[in-house]
Order: sequence, then structure tokens, then C-alpha cells
Amino acid sequence: MNMKQITTWVLLLGTMVGLTACGLDIPKEVPTSYETMKVKKQDVIIPLKFSAKLKGQSDVTITPQVSGQLMQICVSEGQQVRKGQTLFVIDSRNAQLELEAAQANLSAAQAQENSAKLEYESNKNLFEKKIVSRYMLDNSENSYKQAQASVAQAWASVNRAKVNLGFCTITAPVAGAIGAIPVRTGDQVSPATHLTILSGNLTMDAEFSVTEDLVEASVSSGATKEDKEKYLDELPDVTFVMKNGTEYPHKGRITSLTGVVDAATGSLGAKASFPNPDGHLFSGIQGTVVLPYAVPEVMVIPQTALVRLQDKQLVYKVQPDSTATAVTVKTEDTGNGQDVIVISGLQVGDQIVTVGANNVQEGQQVLFPEVKSEK
Repeated sequence: MNMKQITTWVLLLGTMVGLTACGLDIPKEVPTSYETMKVKKQDVIIPLKFSAKLKGQSDVTITPQVSGQLMQICVSEGQQVRKGQTLFVIDSRNAQLELEAAQANLSAAQAQENSAKLEYESNKNLFEKKIVSRYMLDNSENSYKQAQASVAQAWASVNRAKVNLGFCTITAPVAGAIGAIPVRTGDQVSPATHLTILSGNLTMDAEFSVTEDLVEASVSSGATKEDKEKYLDELPDVTFVMKNGTEYPHKGRITSLTGVVDAATGSLGAKASFPNPDGHLFSGIQGTVVLPYAVPEVMVIPQTALVRLQDKQLVYKVQPDSTATAVTVKTEDTGNGQDVIVISGLQVGDQIVTVGANNVQEGQQVLFPEVKSEK
């Protein structure tokens, strides 16, 4: 060893002695601990999700009741309208002429009735004086009755003409939103022409399907109407989520089940009603109905405890000697993005690694005794 190396070692030794003399502790290596937990049972709420399509509770297809030229379109697509508001106007000139003709026929029939009445009353007086025969009296009475029938028929024609004239102005049967309008001003329309759909959207129905096992209590044999209503009343409020992930602010209620199981899918049709006071929901919107489903007394562990290996899910179970052993588990998603429900593979009271599980090796020690600081 040359003089330079000797000098270096002496300096290092002197430095260590100096540090010790000053009362400074040299850091000690401490083994890293993994975070663990003991498995226990608890109640959990699972958000069940169903694809749904919205439809107004009172969607109405608007078609003409009479034929004619479309003179005016008084609304636009998507417009909110009130009940009774004018939507379309059809050329009413023919209907007006029919009404005038019917009123003229009524006047003629009424004049004929008055003449027949006078003749009948005259023959009745003459018959009482035995001036005319029973035949003439009966004949005049029949003429009077025919004239009365003609007046009634004329009145019916007038009323029919008034109705047809009213049909030329098409009004909204319910309050709601106007759908697509495939016609244009000047088109010839008839009772077979589709003008638009008026969506009564103050309340919207989300139509979806649910599995039979979720509603077993309501569709079991012998279930009464009261049983089904009670089942629906006890269901929690549901949420509607748009396709873009936006959650509709108003909660809804499941209001109906078809009561008939689809043999092909094993599901039932259901409807959830949502209030739509601001008109933000429209018929045809697709999204997801979310039902919070309560599951009692299940084993729940964090997703961080899972180690996925191909088609298997592993959890590292801590043995009494503080080493870890991998066990295969089956789980079910809770839908909250943080936890899973353990179906099999673990028991209540088992201790598992929750943080750092991906770094654990089989048989590795994962718990270490606490290192107490020396005073």
C-alpha cells in the first residue's frame, strides 16, 4: 500500500470517529412493509346499468283528418308547444263551401218542415170536424215526420262540415316538443300523410330490459297486483346517464314491468319515469339507467389487491410466518371503480396484501417487526 492510499484510509477513519463523537447516528437499513388488511363482510351498493331509450309518455303522431293543400306550418322542429297551440293549417276553402252548402240545405229542410207542420195541424183540425178522412190526416202526419227527419239530417251535415272545417287547423293535443317535419308548405296532404310527432315530454319514460332474477319477487307465480306495486315502490330511485357520461340531474322511478319474460333473452321489459321540467330530454335519446342495488354481507376487497395473470385473478394471502402465498379468487365488480366482491378463494379473517401486491413474490416476507429507535 503506497503512501497516498494510507493517507486516504486515515482520513476516512478519522471522519467516522468524528461523527460518532458528535452523537450522530448512521442510518440503518429498514425493510419495507406492504399494506395489508383482514377480509371481512359488509353491505355494498352495486350500480346496475341497463341500456335504455327515452320516449315521451304522451308521444302523439300528428296526421291530417282531411285532405287538402298545406297552407301554413306554424311551428319548427324541436319547438316546445303548449296544448291547443296551432301547428298546421290546411286549405279550408272547400270545407267552408261544404259548410255553407250544408247550412243552405238545413234552411231548405227547415222550411219544408214548417210547411209540413202547418199542413198536418190543418188536417188535424179538419179531421176533428170530420171534414177530411183519417187517410189524409195520417198522410200529412207522415210528411211532417219525414220533414223533421230531413231537418235532423241537415243538422248532422252542418255539424260534420263544421268538424271538417275545424280539422283544417291542426292543434297540439298535448304540451311537448315538435319532432321532424317531413312536409313543406304547398304539399298536398291526406289522412295518410305523416306531419310530425309531438313528444309530450313533461315526463319521459326510459325503456329498458331487466333480468328475471332481479325481479323474481314481482313475477313469481301467484304474485298479485298489490305485490307488484309494493315491489316497485320499494325499489330505489334510478339515474339516467347520457351517452357522453353526463348524469341527468333529476332522479327517476321504475314505474312498470311487462310481467312477461322473453323466452329468448330471459328478461322483462321495464320503464323508468323521469321528470323533464326544463325540456332537456327528448324522445329517442339513448343512455343508461343506473339502479343502485343493495347486496348485504359480502366480502369486499380493494382492486389494488388483485394480481391479474392471464385469465386468473390472484390475491396474496399472508401466512402466520408473515410470508405471502398466492391464492386464486373469483370476483364480481362493484361498479365503483375501487372495490370488488370476492365470490370464492378467501375466507373472513384472512389477511391479504392490498398495496404492493404486484411486487410480491411467492413465499416472500411481507410483514416485518417495527424497528424501534434507540435512545
